[in-house]
Amino acid sequence: MLSKRILRSPFLAAASLVACGAVARSGDGDDAVDAKPASSAAAPRAGSDWPQWGRDATRNMAAPDAKGLPGTFDAGKFVGASDQIDFATTKNVLWIGKLGSQAYGNPTVAGGRVYVGTNNDVPRSGARFKDDRCTIYCFDEKTGAFLWEFSAPKLGTGKVSDWEYLGMCSSPAVAGDKVYVVTNRCEVVCLDAKGMKDGNDGPYQDEAQYTAGPNQPPIPTAEGDADILWVFNMIDECGVFPHNITSSSPLVVGDRLWISTSNGVDYGHKDMPSPNAPCLILLDRNSGELLGEEAIGLGTRTFHGNWSSPTYLKTDKLEQGIFGGPDGFVYGFAATPEAHAEGFPALKELWRFDVNKPEYRVDAEGKPRRYATRNGPSECLGTPITWDGKVYASIGQDPEHGDGVGRLVCIDPSGSGDVTKTHQVWAYDKIRRAISTAAVLDGMLVMADYAGFVYCLDAKTGKEHWVHDTKAHIWGSPLLADGKVVIGNEDGILTILPLATTLDPAKVVEVDMHSPIYSSAITANGVLYVGTHTHLYAIGTK
Repeated sequence: MLSKRILRSPFLAAASLVACGAVARSGDGDDAVDAKPASSAAAPRAGSDWPQWGRDATRNMAAPDAKGLPGTFDAGKFVGASDQIDFATTKNVLWIGKLGSQAYGNPTVAGGRVYVGTNNDVPRSGARFKDDRCTIYCFDEKTGAFLWEFSAPKLGTGKVSDWEYLGMCSSPAVAGDKVYVVTNRCEVVCLDAKGMKDGNDGPYQDEAQYTAGPNQPPIPTAEGDADILWVFNMIDECGVFPHNITSSSPLVVGDRLWISTSNGVDYGHKDMPSPNAPCLILLDRNSGELLGEEAIGLGTRTFHGNWSSPTYLKTDKLEQGIFGGPDGFVYGFAATPEAHAEGFPALKELWRFDVNKPEYRVDAEGKPRRYATRNGPSECLGTPITWDGKVYASIGQDPEHGDGVGRLVCIDPSGSGDVTKTHQVWAYDKIRRAISTAAVLDGMLVMADYAGFVYCLDAKTGKEHWVHDTKAHIWGSPLLADGKVVIGNEDGILTILPLATTLDPAKVVEVDMHSPIYSSAITANGVLYVGTHTHLYAIGTK
């Protein structure tokens, strides 16, 4: 799903302090610098935490309780030839966290901490970690001070399973004092939210070897390191073959984790090395024990890869795990696994719905259309969402495949079996291929496609309200909050539109963020967070 090229050259590491702003340095290294105002005092703000991708189990990218977000801001100017921001040139920016050179992971905020994935191109730990790595940074929510990092070595497989210089693509999920991450190494890792500052807790005591990598001399731990509590290796335990990069965000539901595995095709894009490996698994979030796995043959029907994150639906009558499949179908699974014929716990399929139109799969002459062609079928790449008892899903492909036909659907999840012809509430075919996740607020659904268009529809009927062209590819998802639609694009432009049934072009705001935006904006406790390839901005009125 993710970019297979370095879109911009890595910036130079900072060598000086940020003018007119306080500076926070990390660990024992001088390479990474964060900009923030000298005062860390913060007034109470309206809103709540954003503890996992999509805020909660519905994955709906909306924050109905957010208030007071600025309608515009200035991302500032660089200091000379460095990649540091002169804080005095910003407006409505509370603090800035320096990331690596390629950051795709979406931030999450919980318990006074901010977590975000990136790479190690601007090392945080001095000489300790100098090589290509995937990392999670933890910042203080109020001040932006760097607290600790989780550093994972690459698999060593190159582009086939762990593409070079791609940062950690998982959006961490936080529950209490535990942080859950799907790593580039095709693992699910549970971390202590406090890092090593309060000691090496839990049964896992081998962080020194983990950070070094297999068959390498251990790297002694430091206070600025992550504290690993447990590790579940999906390659070893489930036989998964990740394609390009492992990219999925954990879903926390009670004491369970729903995880998609990133199982996919080989480097030649022709064969599935592990067709019988599960595409979706269920873990105990306290122990990492495998509680269930998909066993309906999704691996045998995979087009390319399996990167959509799972979703959850809970109403008075229904409780289901929802999954966007690598074959272009959306699936509903029973919340509780049951015994499989071969003796292991399996996730029971309740229903499936084909998001592709029939003509995407078969042409007018009845011949199957090839995958990765403009008019051919696509997988469900963006994460489905649930709202008002319905499921909303779209189709898309790896951006390297370019543009093509897409579709956005609203599904009634009360059926059983193949419900494609019986449980479609509405469908919208004007949208192109999409990587994004939809959002619904006040009855308005907003969705973006890879071509760069943002669509606003009536969530109940699918009626189109308006379409806006951002004029650049969109990878991230729209955020709906405080009467606004916030979304970034590949050109580094953050667009802020009014959330309304009619669009006044005069009220559309565009902010130049200086670097591509591949992640999605979020809001937590009255602050807007926007991650670019190189920086994380905390935006709010002072």
